[in-house]
Amino acid sequence: MNILGISAFYHDSAACFIRDGKIVSAAQEERFTRKKHDHGFPVHAIAYCLKEAGIEKQDLDYVAFYDKPFQKFDRLLSTYLTYAPRGFASFIKAMPLWLKQKLWIKDFIADELKFDGIILFPEHHQSHAASAFFPSPFKDAAFLTVDGVGEWTTSSYGLGQDNKIHILGELHFPHSLGLLYSAFTYFTGFRVNSGEYKLMGLAPYGNPRYVDIIKEKLIDLKDDGSFKMNMKYFNFAAGLTMTNKKFAALFNGPARKPESDISQREMDIARSIQEVSEEILLKMVRHVHKQTNKSNLVLAGGVALNCVGNGRILREGPFDNIWIQPAAGDAGGALGAALFTWHQYLDQAREPQSQRDSQQGSYLGPGFSDDAVKSYLDSKNIPYHHHEDQILFATVAQLIADEKVIGWFQGRMEFGPRALGNRSIIGDARSTKMQSTMNLKIKYRESFRPFAPSILCEKVSDIFELEEESPYMLLVAPVKKELWKDSDESQSGLAMINSPRSTVPAITHVDQSARIQTVNPDDNPRYHALISQFYELTGSPVIINTSFNVRGEPIVCTPEEAYTCFMRTEMDHLVLGNYLLNKSEQPVLADDVDWKRQYELD
Repeated sequence: MNILGISAFYHDSAACFIRDGKIVSAAQEERFTRKKHDHGFPVHAIAYCLKEAGIEKQDLDYVAFYDKPFQKFDRLLSTYLTYAPRGFASFIKAMPLWLKQKLWIKDFIADELKFDGIILFPEHHQSHAASAFFPSPFKDAAFLTVDGVGEWTTSSYGLGQDNKIHILGELHFPHSLGLLYSAFTYFTGFRVNSGEYKLMGLAPYGNPRYVDIIKEKLIDLKDDGSFKMNMKYFNFAAGLTMTNKKFAALFNGPARKPESDISQREMDIARSIQEVSEEILLKMVRHVHKQTNKSNLVLAGGVALNCVGNGRILREGPFDNIWIQPAAGDAGGALGAALFTWHQYLDQAREPQSQRDSQQGSYLGPGFSDDAVKSYLDSKNIPYHHHEDQILFATVAQLIADEKVIGWFQGRMEFGPRALGNRSIIGDARSTKMQSTMNLKIKYRESFRPFAPSILCEKVSDIFELEEESPYMLLVAPVKKELWKDSDESQSGLAMINSPRSTVPAITHVDQSARIQTVNPDDNPRYHALISQFYELTGSPVIINTSFNVRGEPIVCTPEEAYTCFMRTEMDHLVLGNYLLNKSEQPVLADDVDWKRQYELD
């Protein structure tokens, strides 16, 4: 049974293919078009998924789209009428695309795929819930999905049991934790639907001095985590911006202009909305536990990418175990729609794997053999050194210990927003200068942005206050206190970046926390072997892992993209499979564009 799942037309379009309930392939469209958060119909992702499965379009049995377009159109039209005439500009901008394409998605899919079979449309939050529960390791679990908005729903909770999910409660538009957080993302000068993680990373530099204002003026929060937003301060329901002048008056001035200096106000705003969001999430989680009486919780929706909140849910929430969909945003809706079709619609049995999920480490994208890598390198006359695994891992481990920055390109590309050791840039977490080096010379991004650690799963509790695995980099936990270093109390704001905070300063955020990826040899044996070699060499089981891209670009997909990124940054070495490239041996890249300047202006 061949099932294709699709998400498209909002942000992070993606495709997923499952055969007889097994996930075969999944990828975001942005990785092929090189347009970050590409929302277009995922033509290239679909082509990849079918090629990976070894089938043609006519071999598909079902196609599932991740939401219900007519219900979404109903919400948009109702909202415009409610706010008329104030929403006229937004209405005029949105309607042509809806009337031309989005309303007729069923016909569009049938024509695009030359498919005359059954096309299904689960609800948006059903797709999220399915993506959270069905791949999880649990036979039964409560689920919580939280995002901006689907059709009308902005949050939902319910039960997953065997091969079925049942939604028990919902919160509806415009009252949305995702949109609340995005409003603050916009106000602090970051891009909505992509800059939310920047706001989260900025939060520890600030003080929560706006918490009371948010809770008194902007939201009416109940004990069960439900809330109403005071819409007189927000503009997203009808306008082309997220906030308005009344919102600005609450926070002592207009929104920060993108790329301008970040002030203490923005840091304090970030800290305040992060704390409020965590409070809302914890209230929701406690209510879900009370209503379901389950010991397991699964999470999806864009807000489930807030790994700081996830860490608090794990530590402070009432659930014994949690599992978070690694592609928690809209891209994961494609996976959820396909799995919903198999289990819920077709009533096919589900056999969860004990302790391990069925997401396969989320390594579901394109892979490239050593032969393919060699063919590319030879065709471009690129100098390289080939090493067998044991020599390669030992050599790269020594390079990391020598504080070199390595582009690490292996196996199949990750599905979801995180690089998990196959499309990664790696370095020494013990280095006091590595955070600054990577941010300013490699990633060309804001200096305050923290980096994540990859750590051997068997050593995680040696370094962090975490006993569980965190394979998808979706949990934040504190560094163990015995590894802390005394900080300079005189420093505040972004100046705190320069103060070493622990014995692994490059991955320790200013609040002594880190966003952790545990590396299990069952999921990624090569990455585990590399870190094991580094551990044997240095006594440290942890390295830096950041995504293999620069600011404004998607994570690299192909060897050619990896090489181009390598050459346009100040990375020292590139590893493509078993091929090691040294920057000093490379010819000058034939390109006169000032790429660094372009990324700074993005």
